[in-house]
Amino acid sequence: MSNKIGEKFQVTTFGSSHGTAIGAVIDGCPANLELNVENIQKELNKRKPGTSSVTTPRKEDDEVQILSGIFEGKTDGTPITGIVFNKNQHSKDYSMFKNTPRPSHGDFGWMAKYGNYDYNGGGRGSGRVTIGHVIAGAIAKKLLKTKGIEIISHVTQIGDIKTGSLTIDEIKENIEKNPIRCGDLDASKEMEELILSKKSEGDSVGGIVETIAYGVPAGLGEPIFERLDGDLAKILMNIGSVKGVEIGLGFGVAQHTGSEINDEYYIEGNDIKTRTNNSGGIIGGMSNGMPIISRIAIKPTPSISKCQNTIDLEKLENKEIEIKGRHDPCICPRVTVVAESSTAIVLADHMIRSGFIQPSKLD
Repeated sequence: MSNKIGEKFQVTTFGSSHGTAIGAVIDGCPANLELNVENIQKELNKRKPGTSSVTTPRKEDDEVQILSGIFEGKTDGTPITGIVFNKNQHSKDYSMFKNTPRPSHGDFGWMAKYGNYDYNGGGRGSGRVTIGHVIAGAIAKKLLKTKGIEIISHVTQIGDIKTGSLTIDEIKENIEKNPIRCGDLDASKEMEELILSKKSEGDSVGGIVETIAYGVPAGLGEPIFERLDGDLAKILMNIGSVKGVEIGLGFGVAQHTGSEINDEYYIEGNDIKTRTNNSGGIIGGMSNGMPIISRIAIKPTPSISKCQNTIDLEKLENKEIEIKGRHDPCICPRVTVVAESSTAIVLADHMIRSGFIQPSKLD
């Protein structure tokens, strides 16, 4: 089982939904980066449960503890270990799923591959393990900011409700003003109503999260097997519940001609830019200096309270189940920070690999 990602900025995550704790070990962060618990906690607060009516009612403080890697307010070049203890598990809610895999969950795959499967809350396969992503991502974002790189994610669609065209400033100003983490305040109200209506029906709804990284220099990534867009697609697709990844115009390129969507270059002062950004900031597997834009399609939360069909693996017979417990009617708002974190992890790794950030210590 692979629990690690990265070549120079390496992240290993550990823990399970109803286990003792969840966390991450980050190896390869340069020394002398100013970092404290508050920097990481701020990011974790964006994904923690029980913060609004559109999230799971499970209450967890998700308070991070740093076990190593920071000395006198700065990284010291050694592995950074962050850990969050689980405090509000209701494992009895999951006892009925020991031999009855839940529809559209990973249960059956885990059972078939490993046999010994922690079915409580989905175990290691739970969305709760993204706490490790966010711990590592908070450090990566702080590292990237020393080079003027910032990353922001926002919800652009819930069900069939979409946002209008938005600027970076509008997104930054508005996402904290609504529980959907949407940059379009009018659309966010409709989205919230839709989520709550599905929640009242015992159902769930999916959506799309867009991530924008700006200030990224040209030249990150390799042209063949270590493509920047390939690495981004990999880490984003590895987020549970993601069923599709787009870079730039994405699947929309199929509807156009080259003359319509080619990104033409021009010079502005001493900077080389493109007049459009249909490529999403990446060409030939390498960044071109324009904002890097990705979108992920998030499926509806499969844990719904409606009656569903499954099987009993012990008795080898068909069975009906009704999932109890505390679940998100839509996980898109909480996925935003996970998408930001995942993007930051890849960009930090490539910044070190390409020499834009020195591996031993910051200047």
